[in-house]
Amino acid sequence: MPYFVYKITPNMLLTHIETQEHYQDARATVRNLRAERAEGDDADYRMIFAKHQLEAEKLLSKPKDNRVIGED
Repeated sequence: MPYFVYKITPNMLLTHIETQEHYQDARATVRNLRAERAEGDDADYRMIFAKHQLEAEKLLSKPKDNRVIGED
């Protein structure tokens, strides 16, 4: 399964940048994009492992759960 690299804006607009077959290549791409982003650019760059692009976008669009570790 490939790794998909996305640019995610604060309003959750997903922009597919590229697809990589290897984790190291995708990680390097994301790190470079984060390092080169312009001042004031509040977009995030993420990679996701998925079967196809539609699944990747679905996973990235789903809000993260607030995890509770332990009991109060």
